[in-house]
Amino acid sequence: MIVAAGIALALLVLALIISLLLRRQLREKYAILWLLIGVVILVLAIFPGLLLGLSNALGVAVPSNLIFALALVLLIGVTLHLSWELSQAEDEVRRVAEDVAILRAEVDDIRRAAGLGPASEGTWPSRAGGVEPKDADGSADDEG
Repeated sequence: MIVAAGIALALLVLALIISLLLRRQLREKYAILWLLIGVVILVLAIFPGLLLGLSNALGVAVPSNLIFALALVLLIGVTLHLSWELSQAEDEVRRVAEDVAILRAEVDDIRRAAGLGPASEGTWPSRAGGVEPKDADGSADDEG
């Protein structure tokens, strides 16, 4: 009964990962890790003696303690990796914001030189040459 539940859980995890991957809601670099975890869960569910043998080989008294220790190491690794990725993304956002500010200043200079005056807040020209639409609260739509 417990083995069947473990197999069902492993297959559910694998199906969820594949579904997220196919719908492009999970990037490939993360999917590899989660697919590996799903396969390990499936193998341990099919062959529960492997966990017992591995825990004996590593000197862990209770096999579930080995699972918890490995899960903790995995979660620390994932957290560290995601923190690094977030730092990279924040640096990229800051760099892009600085580039946009420089470009807006250059456009204002060009408009002043052409005698048009600087663009006022909320009326920044769009790529099509019109005015960006405003939301109900009066702010410009920044979706791109």
